[in-house]
Amino acid sequence: MAKYTVETYYTCTFKVKHYLDDISKNQLDQLDKREDGEFEILDVKFDKRNTKNLEKNSDKIEVNYKETVGNLNNNTQKNINKNVVINNTFKENITKRFGMPDRRKGYIQKATIGDHKVYLHTGEYEDGKIGEIFIDTSKEGELVKALMNNFAIAISLGLQYGVPLDEFVNAFIGTKFEPSGKVQGNDRILSASSILDYIFRELAISYLNREDLAHTPSIAGSSNSEDGEQNNEEQNQLIKLVKDITSKGFVRNNYREKLVDLSDIKLNLKGKKK
Repeated sequence: MAKYTVETYYTCTFKVKHYLDDISKNQLDQLDKREDGEFEILDVKFDKRNTKNLEKNSDKIEVNYKETVGNLNNNTQKNINKNVVINNTFKENITKRFGMPDRRKGYIQKATIGDHKVYLHTGEYEDGKIGEIFIDTSKEGELVKALMNNFAIAISLGLQYGVPLDEFVNAFIGTKFEPSGKVQGNDRILSASSILDYIFRELAISYLNREDLAHTPSIAGSSNSEDGEQNNEEQNQLIKLVKDITSKGFVRNNYREKLVDLSDIKLNLKGKKK
């Protein structure tokens, strides 16, 4: 096979930034000799490409300028078109809202913070991801109730446009305002510094498995016996089915405690003959 060497020529446009203590004619005249400048490339243009044959009996230089530039322009145009398609697709995905199904899974959690009752309603997509929340409170004025309702709508819209639940959890965990204090009615959260702190702790535990935000240990997987492992293997198929039809937030990871085995129970659905 023949061997070639390729010489490629470019024109580079760049600017150099120098930081001067003061502006004097002497410093300005010696700027070209300084080596402390910051280079910023503005543009790089392809000039030409020479191909030289390295065979022993040939010193011929082949210049394929037009062909090379033509191919470069074609490839550049293809890349530009490809980037435009990718950017348009990315923008469509960003601005696209993933609506909730008409019939959806979810759960309602009732809890009391101080003397105030809080009802948290959730809605889930078919894959178990949370897509909406509703917040109902008692002993609050119309203004507070309206603000909480609209806050829940804003969170729901964010979730449906693809904002990760992690972002909301990190933003609202630890917020402090009244009502706050002891929490009753929730098996994993014993106290909260505000309603928002309580709500996003509950969502993080239920949908993100954030056990670090819970005040009580999870009872899931507490059995490590061989019989338990064998039962787990036998119930894998059943648990998979339950996950598909049950609210992920309601059962959390405690599927074993929530299931009732009816495999040995036979139901007689035949009517009595007269």
